[in-house]
Amino acid sequence: MRLPRTRPRSLAGQLFAMQVVLIAAVVAGCAVFAYVSGSAQAEETAARQVRVAALAVADSPSVREGIRTPDPSAVLQPYAERVRRDTGIAFVTIMDTERRRWTHPDTSQIGDTFLGNTAKALRGQTFTETYTGTLGPSIRVVTPVRDGERIVGLVSAGITVDRVSSQVREQLGALALAAGGALALGGIGTYVINARLRRHTHGMNAAELSRLHDYHQATLHAVREGLLMLDGQRRIALINDAGRELLGIAPEAEALGRTVDELALPAPLTGALLASEARVDELHLTAERVVVVNTRPVVGGERRGTVVTLRDHTELQALTGELDSERGFTQALRSQAHEAANRLHTVVSLIELGRVEEAVEFATAELELAQVLTDRVVGAVEEPVLAALLLGKAAQANERGVELELAEDSLIDDGALPDSLAQRDLVTILGNLIDNAVEAASDGDAAVAVPAPRTASPGGAGRARVTVTALADGRELLLRVSDSGAGIGPEEADEVFRRGWSTHGAGRGLGLALVRQAAHRNGGSVELDRAPEGGARFTVRLPLGDRTATEVTA
Repeated sequence: MRLPRTRPRSLAGQLFAMQVVLIAAVVAGCAVFAYVSGSAQAEETAARQVRVAALAVADSPSVREGIRTPDPSAVLQPYAERVRRDTGIAFVTIMDTERRRWTHPDTSQIGDTFLGNTAKALRGQTFTETYTGTLGPSIRVVTPVRDGERIVGLVSAGITVDRVSSQVREQLGALALAAGGALALGGIGTYVINARLRRHTHGMNAAELSRLHDYHQATLHAVREGLLMLDGQRRIALINDAGRELLGIAPEAEALGRTVDELALPAPLTGALLASEARVDELHLTAERVVVVNTRPVVGGERRGTVVTLRDHTELQALTGELDSERGFTQALRSQAHEAANRLHTVVSLIELGRVEEAVEFATAELELAQVLTDRVVGAVEEPVLAALLLGKAAQANERGVELELAEDSLIDDGALPDSLAQRDLVTILGNLIDNAVEAASDGDAAVAVPAPRTASPGGAGRARVTVTALADGRELLLRVSDSGAGIGPEEADEVFRRGWSTHGAGRGLGLALVRQAAHRNGGSVELDRAPEGGARFTVRLPLGDRTATEVTA
């Protein structure tokens, strides 16, 4: 039977075990070091203690006087024992230069030969040694007793090694207690820290965390939507490749840790990213793209940040504009077909009434009126996309009672526009400008303007009119659209290119923002002034040579 596979210990558990072992090793090492250093210190203290005692006895006048007496032991033994008891050392032995003892803690040893080295002391030196005597191993100091310049005796004071060891053992008990307390405190602290770590890592082990990180990175780079995560201070905590591209952040630029304000994004987009409430499918413009923004605050007792998703809407918006144009063309063709049927019925009726000449005159006049603009557009604008757009927009304008004219100085030769200038951008720019101009001219209230006093058209014709200029001179392409509408007040001139600015209600106001974006994308500029007819006049200039980005002005 196959045994179930054992799950590896969690990262927190592994760290806990490692930290416990490490703390135990550190505490044990400190304890051993303290024991060794304590033993050395105890021996040094003992040696210093017996040295002081030996020197004090050797320098005592009563010792020198006792040595001169006929029976030195009778005088010196009580004195040596008193010093031994007062200092707490093991023995104080006073002897002659022949090493015969005059004093000893064991009176039976008096008169016997001292066990130990005395050669250095006989030469006038004080030295320390560890030697095994009658009381066992001891740390002893031997020093000479001088009477003037003559050495008349020797003093040896010592403390047994067993007593030093017992002192160290007493210290070792306190040291072991302190080490145990340190180990317990370290273990408790480590457990608390690792419990917190276990909660944050959800009990996963190192391999699982590594695999999760790899999946996380792969997912960030693979997802097509832009993903942006902001911390509680509105700093970028995470951003993927698509997010960099949609927000216009260069791949080599450092984004993490920067605030949203430092990204130099349009004000409406910055406001959406910094908003405290959730945003759902909001349409915003960057310098070159149309993006759909969704935000969701991350809240867990306190504001922890914001998760932002970005979707590229540029292509879809362009396709939507093209679809709107196609629908307009279809409606215009349907209306023209209906009007052509009415005119055909008129011609047939005139023929049936026998008025052939009047029928021919009526049909010829209608054909000439329909052909004038077509001939003018085809002759001046050899770029097929622009020519088709102008003819379609002319039909739409005619349905709304607006006359669309092509300026006399318009001229675009075939091949004058480079391949780098996207036809879709041309349709976006010219199509939106004409649509806004037609609305302004037909309604008397511009789609992008506030009401202003209406001025009469030149020549007293009084009919709403839109004039289009399309001119390519080799250096730049000039697209100018003016209308006979109400115009735009000076106080609104700086706002017309802002997304959402419109006088036609919610859901409008994107056309001119797209015009400016397309112009900027192609290194061009947009200007706004007042048309001779009294309405608004928009002028777009797109470079045809080196496309150097210029500032978009309004």
